Amino acid sequence: MRPLHARYPFFTAARTAVESADVAVATLIAEDAPAVERGAERVERALMEGTVEAAEPYTWDTQEELLSYPISRILVSLVETPAAVDKYARSEANTAYERFVADFEASDGANDDTRASLDDVLREFDLSDAVRAENAPRGRAPEYYWVDVGPYLTFSTPDWGDEWRLVNRALNGGGVRIQREELYELLREAVRRRVLEGLPFAVRGSDAGDQLADALAPHVERLGNLLSDRGAINIVHTESVEPDQFPPCMQALLGQVADGEDLSNQATFSLAAFLVGVGLTPEEIGGIVGDDHAEALEARATVLVDSGGSQYAPPTCETMQAYDLCVDRDDHCDTIAHPMMYYQTAMNEAATSDD
Repeated sequence: MRPLHARYPFFTAARTAVESADVAVATLIAEDAPAVERGAERVERALMEGTVEAAEPYTWDTQEELLSYPISRILVSLVETPAAVDKYARSEANTAYERFVADFEASDGANDDTRASLDDVLREFDLSDAVRAENAPRGRAPEYYWVDVGPYLTFSTPDWGDEWRLVNRALNGGGVRIQREELYELLREAVRRRVLEGLPFAVRGSDAGDQLADALAPHVERLGNLLSDRGAINIVHTESVEPDQFPPCMQALLGQVADGEDLSNQATFSLAAFLVGVGLTPEEIGGIVGDDHAEALEARATVLVDSGGSQYAPPTCETMQAYDLCVDRDDHCDTIAHPMMYYQTAMNEAATSDD
């Protein structure tokens, strides 16, 4: 197994390396090997932070990192939430994008066993003959490329903006002229689609699959707790957000942010998802927490909200208790099971008292 495979586990060669490994993925899962923990972390960070980079990169060796990829695909399939599959695929693509841009733009020109070249990635997606660099001054990387119309239309969408519409592009000889950075965006989308292929897949249904699912059940349960059912909450957004009506747990987290304290990953996720859930955009969060402390929450909120406007709700009260974030309970807390329902109830009561 090569370090390059671990960095780009969706490569065909990486899949071949997994298939030829001395240890089977099923055996790793049965033994709860380190690759399983890394696979679970991969999915959790994808859902919570929009990346699959390890929190501590040097903790995992090449084999564990590579084998965590197929395990993460099993886990996200077992979670059985379409939004989770979409977030996971986008996060894998975002991480790959950051890696290959760094590889392509490396100034030393070295071609070691960890880096991918542009030619490597183009070849991986059968784009070698479809992408041609425009002549550039000697010693400088090309700023523009010509991409065949077919692949351009396959990997781009007008939803990205008017500049991506074919009518707004220079065309010549069946090619579309794009900037280097735009080529990288097309490759990011190619990665997302590669990762998404076959997901989710049925794990249960055979003795071997049932055994895998049972062995992974604790990890699946923990991941499932991150994905509250927003449809069951049914929050009605109002013109203004009233922090005074937030549940005690969220008020406590806001207080910690105001005091300049660093929040844990679970706390940041919970607060950001709550603020988005009550109707704030990522940009509006600064008005609630103060501009000096908004960056981390805005970044997390941006990950939680996709282009279609769907999002993850914050964890349930049960999960908040498991995170040790359930504090300052009051009488309302004994009657609800979700922080969002606390806020809805408080807002309803405030509206009734004003009538």
